[in-house]
Parts: sequence; structure tokens; C-alpha cells
Amino acid sequence: MNGVKIIIILIRICNGSGAQRLVEQPGGVAMVNTFFHKVYCLDSGFHTGEENMAFDRQLMAVFLDGRFQQRYGRDSCLWRFYAWHPYAVTVGYNQDISGIDMLKCRSAGIDVVRRPTGGRAVFHAEEFTYSFFAESAVPNSELYRMVHEVIQLALESLGIHAGFCRSTLSRPQGGAPAEAVSCFTASARNELQVDGRKLVGSAQRKSRNVLLQHGSLPLSARHKELYRFITLSEGDAFEEIRADMERKTTSLEEILGYIPEYALLSKLMRSAAGKLHGIELVELQPCDLSDILEPYEHSIH
Repeated sequence: MNGVKIIIILIRICNGSGAQRLVEQPGGVAMVNTFFHKVYCLDSGFHTGEENMAFDRQLMAVFLDGRFQQRYGRDSCLWRFYAWHPYAVTVGYNQDISGIDMLKCRSAGIDVVRRPTGGRAVFHAEEFTYSFFAESAVPNSELYRMVHEVIQLALESLGIHAGFCRSTLSRPQGGAPAEAVSCFTASARNELQVDGRKLVGSAQRKSRNVLLQHGSLPLSARHKELYRFITLSEGDAFEEIRADMERKTTSLEEILGYIPEYALLSKLMRSAAGKLHGIELVELQPCDLSDILEPYEHSIH
């Protein structure tokens, strides 16, 4: 038909809370998510642990009070991409920080900071990190999967065929030290894995209908060095955590044989987010948000 493509084929309501549509693309038909009609992206680059978590708290605050939506639309969402310099250990919102050896971290030049989300500790070394923000009545589990579908699509561009974890891994009776401390040794439903090993670790926080989800995509095996910075009384616990991380987790370098550039991953994520939502993604700069972020520097802790 003179090169004109038929775009929208079908709209399907998902559990009464969101929608998807089938889109004709070269090579077949793809399902496109339509939870949001305006998708924004902010690449903030490398920052300290405290700066990164403060930025996520500030962005959640401007979604909670509606300032982001007033400027960019009620049906909008925001992706942020970033990395860590220096490296950092983050702990979950309710996690006991005494499990982290602060002296070892300080000696190694490692930041230690608490996340505004739940979950367990993560060592952010060589990794690509994302945050996702939205005001939505869509169930957390559906948004969790949608976010990972974007990451899955970006990984496909690198030739990585990541699958979804279908159920939460059962914890050994009594709880193993590794699972009590480390995020990457425990998997949740719809997290991404390759050959049964976890590739992306994510956590959520929802206040009213505003969701913050952020997560880590390890570029190398450095994230497995978390065991170096924990405080445990059991003599064999360090080796157990090291072995558990090695057995249950993986990284892009281990899969590909090389470390992709941060800029390439940011580009692939932007492209994937636009494709999944079926619309053109709009890129923002930090200066675009400075006036609405300034009053909320310490509003969420």
C-alpha cells in the first residue's frame, strides 16, 4: 500500500488496569505497551552514591506532589539512567546496615548509602543503573514486568536472550547468610536471567500511586565482590556468599566477552523504551527539571 504500514491492529485491556496493542513491524507483529502515552528519559551519568539516591528521592517527590505531571502530562513516565563514581554499596530501606563493614568500605573508598526502595545490599561497581518513575494505578507487578521488558528488548540488541524468572527462588530453611545480605542471590518473579543466573536486580517503592523502581545491570563480575564488605560472625559465611554470587548471578562481560560502553547501553535503553511504548521518547536534561526539583532536596528519606 505505497509503503504505508498499518500500525494499530488491536487494543487489548490487561487485567482492567492497562492496555497493550499489536503493532506491525518488519519481520512480524510485536506487542506494544500503552500504560503511558508520554515517555521521558534523563541520562544523568556518573555520580556518588549519595547524589544518585538523593536524585531518585527528589524525582519521586516531584511525582508525589504532581509537579512533573503538571509540566509533562498526567499519562507520562520518566526513565533515568546513571552510574556510580566512586563505587558504592547500597542497602535496602529497611535493611540493617550493621551487616555492612563500614571500615572496610571507607578504606576501599566505597560509598555506603541507603536506598529509598526495599531489598538487600548491592555493590555498585561497573554497572549500568536505571530508575523508573510514574503515577499509575497499574499493579506493581505489571509495571515491574513492563520495566524489565524494556531492558529485555535492549539486551536483544546486544544478542543477549534474557528470560523472566517465573517464581521467587525458595530460601533455605532458616535463611542463608548470602540471601539475608545480598540482592543478587535472591530472585523475584519477572526479574531477568540468562541461563538461570540473575542479570538484573531491581527494587520498588510505591507511595500513594507513585512508583519508583530502580535496578542494576552489572557490566562485569565486580558486583560479586559484595562479600568483601559484609560483616558476618560465621567463619564460612564469606565463602558461602562468594560462591552463591558466582553460582546465581552473571554480568554482560561474562555473557558477551566484553564490556559494552555506558553510552551504548543508554542509547539501546532509550530505543527500547520508545519501541515498547510505541511512541517517540523525549530526552530531558537535568537543567530541564532544576526549578521543580530544588524545593524537594530532602523531602523523602
